[in-house]
Amino acid sequence: MEDFIFRSDKHYTYGDYCKLRDEHNYEVIGGTLIIEPKPGPRHQEIVRSIAQVLGDFLRKHDIGKVYIDVDVVFEDQVVSPDLVFIAKDRLAIVRESHIQGAPDLVIEVFSPGSEFTDRKHKGDLYFANGVTQYWMVDPDTFLVEVLSLAEGGWLVGVYDEKDTFSSPVFPELRIEVKDFFGLS
Repeated sequence: MEDFIFRSDKHYTYGDYCKLRDEHNYEVIGGTLIIEPKPGPRHQEIVRSIAQVLGDFLRKHDIGKVYIDVDVVFEDQVVSPDLVFIAKDRLAIVRESHIQGAPDLVIEVFSPGSEFTDRKHKGDLYFANGVTQYWMVDPDTFLVEVLSLAEGGWLVGVYDEKDTFSSPVFPELRIEVKDFFGLS
């Protein structure tokens, strides 16, 4: 199912978002309400695998925290990435109900129909708000695109299930892409 972008004359805000609760996931980007279905089982398995890889590393290296499916608020815009990482010295942006500001790392796992929104709208939002690194994970192609914040745009690396990569967000961690997809 593709994202359903609700268009109206109304300019949606984080306050409007807080009033919405049903079987969908909602996000507000640029005043537009985006409605998505809940992620399916395969999507959830991949999110859990990534969280396990990062969680195992963070249990040995106390450098920050990973959050799953938490709201991230940028002024009146709100998105709910699959995973975010906040460095230990920046944990003050963690609130009771959401993250207020740019995480150090955002990870989105594509769902059917979400790729354009994840790439374009969320990528632009994350870059504009100073997210240090953005990983886009494609369950269909077994690819992980790593976008790193640089002046003037993102620096991009693309990795497949045979690759291992590292990230300055997690010093000393060698990430095997196959582990994200349960291909070990």
